[in-house]
Amino acid sequence: MAFIKRTLISCIWMLTLPLFSLHAQDDEEYRMELGGGLGGSFYMGDANYTTPFKNIGVAGGFMARFIMNPRMSIKTNLMAGRISGNTKNFKNKYPDNGEVGFKRTLFDLGAQFEYNFLAYGTGIGYNGGHRFTPYILGGMGFTFAPAPAEGVFTVNFPIGVGVKYKIAHRINIGCEFTMRFSLSDKLDVTNKEGLQLNDPYRIKSQGWKNKDSYSYTVFFVTYDLFSRCKECNN
Repeated sequence: MAFIKRTLISCIWMLTLPLFSLHAQDDEEYRMELGGGLGGSFYMGDANYTTPFKNIGVAGGFMARFIMNPRMSIKTNLMAGRISGNTKNFKNKYPDNGEVGFKRTLFDLGAQFEYNFLAYGTGIGYNGGHRFTPYILGGMGFTFAPAPAEGVFTVNFPIGVGVKYKIAHRINIGCEFTMRFSLSDKLDVTNKEGLQLNDPYRIKSQGWKNKDSYSYTVFFVTYDLFSRCKECNN
């Protein structure tokens, strides 16, 4: 009888041990997410004033998210995207009825502050944590557009929205839309003669006026790294 009792207790312990282990995993909190994304990009400027998602090109990149707490994080990313535009059949007529088209690859390095509308996470320290949350972001970055046209290096200011969902232990998926406002009017310049879109009306502009902007819409996957120390609460 004693042997049967000990065997039964051992079996129950062996069956419940994985549940405790899984619970312990779920309770872990992490300092960082690392991953990448793929999606599309478009441009708005002198060849596209008012139509979002026109002439969509391929975009993608890598991201690292540094988690401050369940609602706030700092994200850095390195992105690349293809933009294009054409003034053919354009409602606005440029001098001498000039027409021009362009295609260009942009590289983007930046950082953004993110704010989650819901406390994100499943760890025991995330009281009332949610696997899903929408978020907003804003920040600053640098844009580089290399040849064949005139090389451009400028500052950009991204703002955007996104959603993310923790599908499994340490794995997150999401979708993010950002609009990046540059301080340059030369992202749509070509190496062709004739009309150039950096100053089509030959009127100088200052500040934000008549500057080019572009957008990324990206689906991403990230992986949690660096378990947070619970006892020291940091």
